[in-house]
Amino acid sequence: MTDYLTQEKRSWNMSRIPAKDTKPEITVRSILHKKGFRFRIHNSKLPGKPDIVLRKYNTVIFIHGCFWHQHPGCQRATKPKSNKEYWMNKLKRNKNRFIEVKNKLKKMGWTVIVIWECEIKDKAKLLKIIDTAFKK
Repeated sequence: MTDYLTQEKRSWNMSRIPAKDTKPEITVRSILHKKGFRFRIHNSKLPGKPDIVLRKYNTVIFIHGCFWHQHPGCQRATKPKSNKEYWMNKLKRNKNRFIEVKNKLKKMGWTVIVIWECEIKDKAKLLKIIDTAFKK
């Protein structure tokens, strides 16, 4: 199946996808704030610029899009049908880059938590992830 959009239109569409302050991020931040956690966002001094930094707990949280980070077993982690070689390389680089970032953060003594986009839809599951991570 070929892409029905022109290359320019597809590029324009993709440029509109936000990198930070996404709805999933805001949802997680809201829950953390309601639970009494205080945090910083997008700390550029840390590898990978984590979405949420809880310095008191020496913990960083990344909110991953299921497509962009190819969440294993998730129906949102689809494989593109057009321009396959480009997309497969890009998605593979995303995964490899995150592995490097996670290893660097762990060597620095940080606990790394990943919350997937699909997990945010289920509030009970999200609360369980947060409660388990912080033993609250």
